Order: sequence, then structure tokens, then C-alpha cells
Amino acid sequence: MKRSYFVAILLFLALGIFAQNRTKKPVNISIFQNTPVLFNPSDFPDGVVEKDGLIYLGNGRIVLKKIQVPEFKNYTETGISISLVSNGDPWDKSGSCFVIPQNSKITMLDIAANKASYPQQDTLKYEQLSGIVNGMDYIPTVELMRFMTPFGVGHFSNNEDSVSKKRRPVYVDGWAENVVWKQNITDLLPLLEGEIYVGLFIDTWTKEGYKVDVELSFTESNLKHDKKPNTHVEPLINTNYYIGQKIPDIFSRKDVKIPFNIPKNAKNIRLKYIATGHGGHSGGDEFHPQKNILYVNGKEVLNFLPWRTDCASFRRFNPTSGVWLMKRDMAYISNEGKRAVKEIEEPLASSDLSRSNWCPGSDVPPVEVNLPNLVAGNHTLTINIPESTPISDNKLNHWLVSAYLVWEE
Repeated sequence: MKRSYFVAILLFLALGIFAQNRTKKPVNISIFQNTPVLFNPSDFPDGVVEKDGLIYLGNGRIVLKKIQVPEFKNYTETGISISLVSNGDPWDKSGSCFVIPQNSKITMLDIAANKASYPQQDTLKYEQLSGIVNGMDYIPTVELMRFMTPFGVGHFSNNEDSVSKKRRPVYVDGWAENVVWKQNITDLLPLLEGEIYVGLFIDTWTKEGYKVDVELSFTESNLKHDKKPNTHVEPLINTNYYIGQKIPDIFSRKDVKIPFNIPKNAKNIRLKYIATGHGGHSGGDEFHPQKNILYVNGKEVLNFLPWRTDCASFRRFNPTSGVWLMKRDMAYISNEGKRAVKEIEEPLASSDLSRSNWCPGSDVPPVEVNLPNLVAGNHTLTINIPESTPISDNKLNHWLVSAYLVWEE
């Protein structure tokens, strides 16, 4: 055996041993298991309802759980996994899994129990949208994952189901039994260690709702010098209307400006931004491509079009999606093996349509913006969605946006 081959084999074995020893056994925390999220004022009246070790708000549309997460010394990879099935709700709905910052003295629990109110804000800046930005004793919740429920997955997934049987296209060999999303949320570890409240919100209005599993995973490095960075998370804005809040169509009228402060010695500063457009039928914020433009101190740092064109790839998760028949000329190969063209009627499902940064059955990862030139001191983030349209009658146009900063100290 040549010496170079021998060295290569030793290096390969050493790398294998290094990979095996780099991480400890993962710590998995199951937060919700087959947990119902629904709208049922009879069983979940206004206020705070404790049931089966869980806390329900908003007539069952929000569920919370207090958990204890270990303190990690070394670098720790952190992930979240969410699995969802419909429990009878046939519609697509926005969803949000979140953590309540530990240093927020006012929380949605206090709001639901009528023990506190969201702090007053400058109505010239934020109109009547309370609880979307930092205020006296209040810090907005931070999203661990934004997601969108598909149409009826699980409950209507039987291929002989009377509702979905004749809606399945030929290219789907069977409806999915559930939908699962996973994201790496290592940057949010500082908000997760210790005793925390993790919550789940789904904008459902049916008593059947959904059933959801949520699990956090923590994989700590086993290397002595792979220390955990001293990371800080600074919540900036969250317009999800969790409890006691209004549908946010503010972007149709003005830019939203959020002040923040960067301390000395902050480095590797990054902005995380999550945005989805909703409502308005065919011409509204959900179905009309619209740029989101972000500025820091008046300087543009992000200009992008949050638009998903791959929604047809989620068809198997959407057994109860509405279907239309569209006529078009179709090129095909005849039984005689010849090329031909004829007019056909082709099914088009609602879940196939492109949307503002989401699809029925998708999660919504944050967009990350590096801010390497940001210095210590006071700054302003400005969010501009210039083509957003206001709420009009039943056209509930709005943008759900949330943003936070991450830096190391």
C-alpha cells in the first residue's frame, strides 16, 4: 500500500471519530402531543383555561405550555419540529409557534386574564395596533416557526373519503396523512434556556380545528473548546394577532418604523424577518406579488419579493382544496403513438395558486440580513410594503410580519 493511501485512510478514520465525539446525545423536549387547537367558546370560554396540563387562550385557538430547558455550556444546535393534522377543519389557516420572552413583565396570559393591558403606543406610528412592538414592561413574542395549515390533511386523507375522493388528481397517488415541518433555530437558543412558555396559535374558526405535535431538540457539542457564543436576541415587531389584537393592514397606509439600540461590543449583527401576505381575494395581499423593502437608518438593507410559485408541489397535503376546471389546448400522444392536440378541461386547485411567501402546507423560514456596519447606539428599522391594500368589507388584506435581531457580545 502506498504511503499516500495509508495517510488518507488514517485521515478518514480520524474524521469519523471526530464526528462521533463532537456532539453529545440530543436532548429532545416534546411540548405538544396530539394537542387540539380549535375555536370552541363553550369548552374554552374567554380568559385562561387550564386543561390536561396545558393553558388555552382565545377560546382554544392558542395553547401554551411552561417547560424547563437545560442550560448548555457548549455550542448547541437547536431545532424545532412540528407535525399537524386536521381534526375536521377543511381550510388553510395561518399558524405560529412562539416563545414568550422571559423578561417581558406583561404577557398574553395577563392580557387574556384581564390582569394587564398592552402598553400604549404612539398611534401616529402604529395606529390602533397594540402589542406589536416593545413598550413599557412588554416585549413582543418571538416566532419559533411560522407555518400554514394545508386544506384538511389527515382528517380527509382517506382515498375513499366522500369529500376528497373525487378531488384527487391523477398525479397524486394518495393523500398525505400529515404534514411535518422542521427548522434550525439555533439563533433563538438564548430565549429557550430555563423556564419558558412556548405557545402555538392557529387562526382557526371551527370547533374541530387541528391536532399538533411540537418538539424541540438540543444537540450540544462535546468538544471542550467549542464554547457557546454569548448570543443576544432582540425582538422588534410581531403583527400576528394572537390575543386582544387587530388584523394588521397598517402597511397599506404607512411605513412602520421600529427603534432599537445596539450596545457596545456587539458583533455579527443579523436581522431575521418573516413575512406573509393574506386576504383580499384574487387581487389582495395574498394573491398579488408585492415587494417588501426594509431600511435601517434610512438605508435599504433588504428589497425582495416574498412570493411562492411552487404551491402545486404541496397538492398531496390538500385533500379538501377547492377545485376548478380550466379549459386549454393540450398536446399529447395518441393511442396510435402520434402527436396531437385537443382541448381539455384540467383541474386547478386553490392550493396550487401562487401566494405571498407561503403555500397551504408550507412553513415560512425567516430571511436573514447581515448588518456588519451597524455601530453601537440608537437605530431605526423601517418596513415598507408599498403595494399593500387596506381591509375592505370582507376583504381582510393584511401582512403578518415579525422581526428580531441577533448578535454576539
